[in-house]
Amino acid sequence: MLNQIKITYKETNFFSKLINDYIEENDSLSDKISYFPNLDNFNKQIKNKSKQNLDRKLLVNVLKQQNSKILLSNFSKKNIELLSKENTYTVTTGHQLCLFTGPLFFIYKIFSTINLAEKLTEKYPNNNFVPLFWLASEDHDLNEINHFYVNNKVYTYNKVNENMPVGRLKFDKIEQFISDNLTDLLQKSNDGKNLLKIFKKAYRNDRNLVDCTRFLLNELFGLYGLVIIDGDDKSLKSSFKNVIKKDVLDKYYSKYIKNDSERLLENSYHQQAHYRDINFFRIKEGRRELILNSDNLEKDEIDNFPQNFSPNVLIRPIYQELVLPNIAVVGGASEISYWLQLKSSFEKEKIPLPILVLRNSVMILSKHQINKIKKLNLSVKDFFYEKEYLYKKYILNKINKNFSFNEQKKKINEIYSEIKSSFHDLNLDDSINANLKKNLKLLSSLELKLIRNKKKNDEEAINKINKLKDDLFPNNNLQERNNNFMLLYMQYGDNFFKILKNNLDPLDGNFVVLHK
Repeated sequence: MLNQIKITYKETNFFSKLINDYIEENDSLSDKISYFPNLDNFNKQIKNKSKQNLDRKLLVNVLKQQNSKILLSNFSKKNIELLSKENTYTVTTGHQLCLFTGPLFFIYKIFSTINLAEKLTEKYPNNNFVPLFWLASEDHDLNEINHFYVNNKVYTYNKVNENMPVGRLKFDKIEQFISDNLTDLLQKSNDGKNLLKIFKKAYRNDRNLVDCTRFLLNELFGLYGLVIIDGDDKSLKSSFKNVIKKDVLDKYYSKYIKNDSERLLENSYHQQAHYRDINFFRIKEGRRELILNSDNLEKDEIDNFPQNFSPNVLIRPIYQELVLPNIAVVGGASEISYWLQLKSSFEKEKIPLPILVLRNSVMILSKHQINKIKKLNLSVKDFFYEKEYLYKKYILNKINKNFSFNEQKKKINEIYSEIKSSFHDLNLDDSINANLKKNLKLLSSLELKLIRNKKKNDEEAINKINKLKDDLFPNNNLQERNNNFMLLYMQYGDNFFKILKNNLDPLDGNFVVLHK
């Protein structure tokens, strides 16, 4: 069992104003979403989604066909069957097909989804809720998925370089890649050996990447009833033809996406995804190319070959919500941001915009790291600030725990405020303010000199701070955005997944630090 520390997303200094406002349910975002993510609001979302006409039979048939070559758990099989019932809804997440799951947040995202489905089942027992993973198999940015980090070392599979949907790629030397790069690493523990067996079963030279990823996700998460779907499917896209035509032939959605995007900018929010007149790619001769002009399309090509049309990041959500009985999307900060560009488009299609749920963010610390932080008389939360802040706090703590330059500055401000109020002479205000500014500047200068001198005299502690900061934030980023899960799995074994399952609540709204 690990201990838990919660930190607000704002306090981490890693999340945008938009995400912080979303977590705090700021009114400026209420007209850009369906509902904020709290348990009671899901009842309204269920009622709205229940009115949508869905082809559940098509969905179930596609899922059975796509998963026919893998051994599903009884839980996942049951969940697929449940999707034929009108009172069953999905909680969906998705991601690019990162090799060996890529960064840690890939895992956190899935457990956030599984746990949310369970919470909803408990809250609304008359309905069924299925955790679903949407394979982003049509992306073609190979450089975003062909590598992973272990111990700050990057492992890259660079045997292919094709501008085609990555799900269709065959990494025909992947078995050799595993032997060369992962065998020695994972054979250091029994849990590592078990993980190596799973990887070898999943990644084979004769499989394309979507089949490898589906197999791996089923091995890791089938126990929890996860259902896996690939949107790169002719049958599903056939039900999506009207949307393809409207976007490609009429440029229908661009004005609505533009309007929603500009409204975000007006509120000083970052626009995540760049909108275009046409938001589809065309898959031709195995390559995925952006459609710039519909004039070169053959007549009836959309009707006859819908599988050749691949939505970009701004139209894929419409596709997803058209074919799924979905009430919630669990995603990272960037995903929440681009969904907020789509409210008007969903309204025009009369499809309910799902409730957007920020996935859990997690940092996991070893007992050794916690002890080091305590010995430095610092806190875990301190390490979310820049190194200069850490040096300053460490040194001031060491000098005198009760002394604070901020307190001294506050006292100086109070003194000058008292002088002002005592004399009530507007002619002296400028002179008083100038002297206050001068004294505060002198105090800040003295503070910097003191810290510089103490840093020179305590180089060992400063080096420890630097090392800890770099370990906790590899490449100056959150641990979850860099490290793969392999080392943590080797450390905790199957308990690693149990730890996540027991500690992640996507409706909690806090960054989670776990430690021994």
